Amino acid sequence: MRNVVRQGGRGIAAALLLALTLTGCGGSGGQAAPPAPTTSVSVTKPYDKLRPTEVKIPKIGASSSLISVAINKDGEIAVPPVNEPMQAAWYRFSPVPGDVGPAVILGHVDGNHQPGIFYRLKELNPGDEIQVTRSDGKDLKFVVDHKVQVPKDQFPTEAVYGNSDKPQLRLITCGGAFDHAEHSYVDNIVVYANLA
Repeated sequence: MRNVVRQGGRGIAAALLLALTLTGCGGSGGQAAPPAPTTSVSVTKPYDKLRPTEVKIPKIGASSSLISVAINKDGEIAVPPVNEPMQAAWYRFSPVPGDVGPAVILGHVDGNHQPGIFYRLKELNPGDEIQVTRSDGKDLKFVVDHKVQVPKDQFPTEAVYGNSDKPQLRLITCGGAFDHAEHSYVDNIVVYANLA
């Protein structure tokens, strides 16, 4: 399924991920998604292939197991529950961390009136380390290259999801001001990292 991103399905995967970033941070629920590249998969369905199982970011004290997310059976983007803001997720239509391409991990900035797993993500700087453990027992180290904070309506789709010739990692959360009318933050914070 990772080939969806690398072989012509990038637009679909990017649209799904963009919708994910728009609904995954403090929103009240899912948003209708474009058609999935394969059959719809519930976030609770076991994923028994190679996958990341844990993410740790020592500088900001973040550590979480990783659930895999896709599209739920209602056609909405599946995200970690807002009432479990310390849970991070790997978008399973992106590459597995360590494989060539941009693996995508997302987490809430807050939820349930408490900080989320990526509450301090904006504090990362070039050279900071991100550790990812995979289901095959490999522990991978990624090094932050740069980060951006952008309005959600100017999300850098190609930069985040576009093809690359090396293993990379993208961490995504919300940031900026909170829009009380929309029940969501106005910006996204994206951290770009490369396999060390």
